[in-house]
Amino acid sequence: MEHPAQQLVDHLFRREAGKMVSFLSKILGFSQLSLAEDMVQETLAHALVHWRAGAPDNPEAWLYRVVKNKLLDHLRREKNWQERIAPGFLQQLNLDNSAETAFEHLNFEHEIEDSQLRMMFACCHPAIPEEAQLILILKTLCGLSVREIAAALLSSEEAVAKRLFRAKEKIRTEHLELEPPVGPELSQRLEAVLKVVYLLFNEGYYSVSDDAMLRLDLCREALRLSALLAGHPLSNAPKTQALAALLCFQASRFDARLDAQGDIIVLQDQNRSLWDQDLIRQGYWYFQRSASGNEVSAYHLEAAIASYHAASPDFASTNWQAVFHLYELLCQINASPVAAMNRAIALGYFRGAAAGIEALLNLENLGKNHIYQVALGDFYAQNEQPKQAEAAYRIAEKLVNRAAERRLIGKKLEGLVP
Repeated sequence: MEHPAQQLVDHLFRREAGKMVSFLSKILGFSQLSLAEDMVQETLAHALVHWRAGAPDNPEAWLYRVVKNKLLDHLRREKNWQERIAPGFLQQLNLDNSAETAFEHLNFEHEIEDSQLRMMFACCHPAIPEEAQLILILKTLCGLSVREIAAALLSSEEAVAKRLFRAKEKIRTEHLELEPPVGPELSQRLEAVLKVVYLLFNEGYYSVSDDAMLRLDLCREALRLSALLAGHPLSNAPKTQALAALLCFQASRFDARLDAQGDIIVLQDQNRSLWDQDLIRQGYWYFQRSASGNEVSAYHLEAAIASYHAASPDFASTNWQAVFHLYELLCQINASPVAAMNRAIALGYFRGAAAGIEALLNLENLGKNHIYQVALGDFYAQNEQPKQAEAAYRIAEKLVNRAAERRLIGKKLEGLVP
């Protein structure tokens, strides 16, 4: 059985490691990312040894005190700190004395949030390949291992490790800065940051890492990062508020998505009394703030669609006409096969199963998508075409890997009326 100290350290690693790495990287420089990660690892290893006899009353404060001391020890030894970093750092704080006094004057909570924001923008630096940006965020801010990242991204550990190494080498050799950009570059990089948070939530909401359909740790981290972005003057653009609203609406359904056995409960069968009303209210608050500008982003449209589901007391009373038209707009500004598929599904619920079948059959290159095949089977079943429904479900059954999805399709096959 795992020791309680190990459990606590693992939990805090998930929650605090990214914050500590961000803070250390701000002081040391983004090019010293690996050094910052090593310090955090040493601190957590130190905790594991010392907490076996009992954890301190405030474990988080203990961790930050130890990592701060490690940082100070390193800075005292570093000639670079004395000659190059310290003068500007102390001047910024209106201090002319030691690093120890400087750290005492820092508003630590504000510094951590500010450092995390900087780290998010730094990880989405245009010099870093897009595929590596998400890996950096997952590793440095979310505390995921290479194995977990590989599973989440349907990649190999070797491929993820190589991308991570190349990205860190680029950061180190090109001396990429942790400072947030200004002007047009800020807007470009904000788009990349929002995309990473969106993808992070999606990885958790529809997990591909293992048989677990829902990775709450990833979803909660995405929620936390979106709230940080939405609350900071550097990044609180309307589309940022819209993304935060979307994630709140989606996260509100967590408790209703799976049953006690871990089987999937589809949207039309979910117990909506289990939907988190506090998160829904928070979603509407963000959504109202997203209307402050003239921009209508894909996040606005997806949040609006999610808001119609959140406002409906049951599946049948959903305003499918509005949902369909929102998907129409989404396809115009952000065309993708998935958006087109969702538009066809919404049309089927708006105008009837026959219209949904026709719209789905008119789509190309989705035959190997199991969600497409399940939707097609559902509409065939509603349209009293059981043979065609069975054929679509059988194709979907061959396309899925997880047991929970196979069980769901099996139930649909059993429910077909000859």
